[in-house]
Amino acid sequence: MVAPHPPICVILNTGTSPLHRFPRRKGSPVDLSSYAELAVRLVNTESLGHEGGDQLTTLDGLRALVADREHLNHGVSRHELEALRQLRTEFRAFFVACSQGDGADAAARLNELLIQYPVHPQLSGHDGQAWHVHYTESGSMSDKYAAGAAMGLAVRLADLGIERFGVCQAAPCLGVFIDTSANRTTRYCSERCTNRASVTALRARRREEESPA
Repeated sequence: MVAPHPPICVILNTGTSPLHRFPRRKGSPVDLSSYAELAVRLVNTESLGHEGGDQLTTLDGLRALVADREHLNHGVSRHELEALRQLRTEFRAFFVACSQGDGADAAARLNELLIQYPVHPQLSGHDGQAWHVHYTESGSMSDKYAAGAAMGLAVRLADLGIERFGVCQAAPCLGVFIDTSANRTTRYCSERCTNRASVTALRARRREEESPA
């Protein structure tokens, strides 16, 4: 198992703030934390205890997964499908470790992915902009997906802490989520699960009220 590395902190230009703390503005570098959503959506393609089943069993399912990511929606093949299904298992293990409060395991798993699927910094001054750092992924479509998702998770983890990464508490759902709420109250992976949990809780209260004293 790979030992946890020091926190990732990338400095751009001559400033002193980490990349993921830079305010977004026109022409600014990509917010790497947004790439963490790739990991969430990948894990949540799995059969999660509710209707719909596994959404990543066909090439059409793979195309749907990356339809809104222009740099990923090409090179779709059966090999890429199987690679992403394996990656899905690895990302789920990361979320489970976080939900169990095992920061060492979560960090080790993520560091292994960061080593296996690196991103490459490149200095760019395109379109008359000041010199700044771009990050590029290399390899196959699944390699690029893994690199972006792993880097996004690393940035989010450093920024938010492991307690913000969770597994849905609306049993039997096993979806995952990243809690970005101000009051740290997210417990479910989707609005559907939030509503389902509310209905279940309401029914339980009614049964308790109607039961004999």
